[in-house]
Amino acid sequence: MAKHNGGMGGMNLGGGMNMNNLMKQAQKMQKQLEEMQAELDTKEFEVTSGGGAVKVVITGKRVIKEIKIAPEAVDPDDVETLEDLILTSVNESIRKATEAVESAGRGIMPSGFNFPGGLM
Repeated sequence: MAKHNGGMGGMNLGGGMNMNNLMKQAQKMQKQLEEMQAELDTKEFEVTSGGGAVKVVITGKRVIKEIKIAPEAVDPDDVETLEDLILTSVNESIRKATEAVESAGRGIMPSGFNFPGGLM
């Protein structure tokens, strides 16, 4: 008659890893992710375009905090150029913030692990 182990604690998942170790590892990763997210939430990323004509500051939460436009960038006869500079700066700031989040997450998550929906 086989002996029953009363709980999941001794369940061997192969390779010497048991359920308790797996749970501890998952909790550690969750704590690290929470700490990383809190740190990134306070970071700001600044991007300029047009030689400094447009500046965008975005937070790690991907919230635009500031847009500055140099007075010389405002030409009523060429609004499209200013729109392009703003668009370029906003998109690049979002890319930088996203890259920072993904880079930080790669340091915590196991190799080959991907979040669904591109969260990291």
